[in-house]
Amino acid sequence: MARSKKYSQALENVDRDKAYTIEEAVGLLKSFPALKFDQTVEITLNLGIDGRQADQILRGTVMLPHGTGKDIRVLVIAQGEIAQEAEEAGADYVGGADLVAKIEGGWLDFDLVVASPDMMGQVGKLGRVLGPRGLMPNPKTGTVTREVGQAVRDAKAGRVEYRADSKSGNNAQAAVGKLSFEAESLVENVKAFTEAIMRAKPASAKGQFVNKCVLSSAMGPGIKIDRSQLAA
Repeated sequence: MARSKKYSQALENVDRDKAYTIEEAVGLLKSFPALKFDQTVEITLNLGIDGRQADQILRGTVMLPHGTGKDIRVLVIAQGEIAQEAEEAGADYVGGADLVAKIEGGWLDFDLVVASPDMMGQVGKLGRVLGPRGLMPNPKTGTVTREVGQAVRDAKAGRVEYRADSKSGNNAQAAVGKLSFEAESLVENVKAFTEAIMRAKPASAKGQFVNKCVLSSAMGPGIKIDRSQLAA
């Protein structure tokens, strides 16, 4: 696969055999040749779990102290007072059966779906549409809740979801900011995410928990993180 000139220039600064500290990795990312857009910074942890086993699937959320730098479009499926609470909290779209029908018709102009428990009977119809896109509301990620206002505020403030199972290659992955962030802010976001993953280690997982941890920008090479940096 052909790589761009700027990618090749960035790669020259990375020692592929070295595992860097989080601070060093962030510094390297910010030293790469600039592109015409503000790149997303992503982290991927390959985990020593058996994602085929239900008790070893990792799924949850992390509040990043400095957010992701992305404006998250939140859709809430609720009715009555709960719907009003969602609107007051700043949800981008709020509705009931009307939104369900709109999504069934192919509309997907949103990034996160939150639903109140009483609406899950209708939301269940959307499994084939939302499920493959990772948008299906789930109690484990706090997106099926009566506290929709808090869910909306958290999403807007920088909550990210992760899921590690056999389908993902046992990888926990998330966006942890933008390259334009201050280095210290990116470091703190990375540490918040890795600490959450370390705390979520399944009791039944044996041996080495983190096989590999890589930090990268959207269009740049991956940088290996020293596993000794990862502690809950």
